[in-house]
Amino acid sequence: MPFVDGQPLRILHATRAPVGGIFRHILDLANGQVDRGDHVGIIADSLTGGERAEQALAEIAPRLKLGVHRTAIRREPLPSDVLVWARFQRMIRELKPDVLHGHGAKAGTYMRLKTASRDRIRVYTPHGGSLHYPLSTLKGSIYARIERALMNHTDLFLFESAFARDTYQRTIGAPKGLVKCVFNGVTAVEFDPVVKANDATDLICVGEFRRIKGADLLIDAVAKLRAGGHPVTLTLAGDGEESASIKAQVERLGLGEAVRFIGHVKARYGFSKGSLLVVPSRGDSMPYVVIEAAAAGIPMVAANVGGIPEIFGEHGDALFAPGNTAAMADAIAAALKDLAATRERAKSLRERIFMHFSQKAMVEGVCAGYRDAFGNR
Repeated sequence: MPFVDGQPLRILHATRAPVGGIFRHILDLANGQVDRGDHVGIIADSLTGGERAEQALAEIAPRLKLGVHRTAIRREPLPSDVLVWARFQRMIRELKPDVLHGHGAKAGTYMRLKTASRDRIRVYTPHGGSLHYPLSTLKGSIYARIERALMNHTDLFLFESAFARDTYQRTIGAPKGLVKCVFNGVTAVEFDPVVKANDATDLICVGEFRRIKGADLLIDAVAKLRAGGHPVTLTLAGDGEESASIKAQVERLGLGEAVRFIGHVKARYGFSKGSLLVVPSRGDSMPYVVIEAAAAGIPMVAANVGGIPEIFGEHGDALFAPGNTAAMADAIAAALKDLAATRERAKSLRERIFMHFSQKAMVEGVCAGYRDAFGNR
């Protein structure tokens, strides 16, 4: 048995979309587990992620003794999901993992449905996912039913924030399996300072262009500030399904000279392009961009949503009400008005991240959860 006879664990991670924070989490976790001597593999959707996912998976593949496996996984529930589940079953039989770790609702379903074994544990990290859909909506109702059906077919729930844990238990129920919170973590090099670019704007926003990420709210806040006599400028670093509508909004509001787009870039490069990072999310669980920025000592204001307050801790004065353009504009104005205080807060927040949000602590916390789940067996 793993953790008893001293043999390496065979760990299989799975995710639907190899993009964003969820993918970053899996890569960091897999690398840390390989460094511990474990045998690791990754299953990921072949339809999303593009060249960035291809490159990231190609880089890590030589380290993964259970390999990288791509298969088409659609976002919405479809009849073809049965075929995808069958492919997962075949891979599980061939790879013989000790740990099935599903990330996100779709992969979490495939990794837990009829995969019980006396010598294997089933682990689930929701990463927000289906928890973002209100129960009053059709999607929310469907996803909640699926989550409840699988809840007690899970040996270990690993939540990246107390917010995600509490949301799950409030909307889905209290699982019989182990429940643990392990914060996302960043690597040592991400604590190195970022040099601000010569062409930096007042504000920078780094993230996907999706409604939940709130870039449209930030653009409205910039328009409000400029109308009120604060000629702020903004750089938007990202892309996504709402790229066209975001750009159209900028033109409609006459902000063409105040807002620039630089496309998808690495987070630290994006941080260099502004004096103040703004995180305007309508919803989030434990966003990596906030942890990365805090680790680098980047001055920042963010929406008071999801697990973000857990990152900021005692520095909650930098948070504003989510979905509230006026509150966001006020927070930006206050931070820019006293940049010395804003930078001092960033310095203090960096120390907090160093203590509680490292990759090493994340890997150790996850593997301790595995160990406890095996102990329950």
